[in-house]
Amino acid sequence: MLDIAIKKKLSHFTLDVAIRTSADIISLFGPSGSGKTTILNCLAGLVKPDAGHITLKDRTMFQQGKTNLPVQQRRVGYLFQDYALFPHMTVWKNIIYGMKNEEFAKTLMEQLNITHLAKQYPKAISGGEKQRVALARALATEPDLLLLDEPFSALDEKTRERAYEKLLRIHKEWQIPIVLVTHQHDEALNLANRIYYLDSGKIISEKVTKLANV
Repeated sequence: MLDIAIKKKLSHFTLDVAIRTSADIISLFGPSGSGKTTILNCLAGLVKPDAGHITLKDRTMFQQGKTNLPVQQRRVGYLFQDYALFPHMTVWKNIIYGMKNEEFAKTLMEQLNITHLAKQYPKAISGGEKQRVALARALATEPDLLLLDEPFSALDEKTRERAYEKLLRIHKEWQIPIVLVTHQHDEALNLANRIYYLDSGKIISEKVTKLANV
């Protein structure tokens, strides 16, 4: 169970959201600057909320005035919008950064069809390959929560469809909450169990999709 109830004062508004989910894929959907990425950063521990709480699997990651777990202790995998691969590291070294089990990391590479890229550097691989490397790196930490910030925006249509299939398969196998930020409504409908529509830091509506665990 992921339980979020946080407030954070930003430059143009105050982020104020509350979300509870089990092992769903949830999508945060809304215009640029509505607070979506800030929510991800609060979950990851990169941004500290001003108030509220964040709990995951009965672990308190943030509690106002009491607890604020550092990034390394949160067991959260984060796939950034620009993938944020380390340019001076090979694909393999990127993936094993923060990994828990080398054999598992190798299995992920096989499943994502990137084993042949192990000795390549990020500048030498395609956008779709970078996306898969970044996903493998996020999963190699064996997270309890996966955060995805516009992870498919740079992919062509064919590669994007394959990426969707991989994500849904991973979710079925892992059964962990996944929080997806996207500007593509069709993408949210295709992947998410629940869609939260945001505007100016607040959830203005919620849609339960046909995929929802209800």
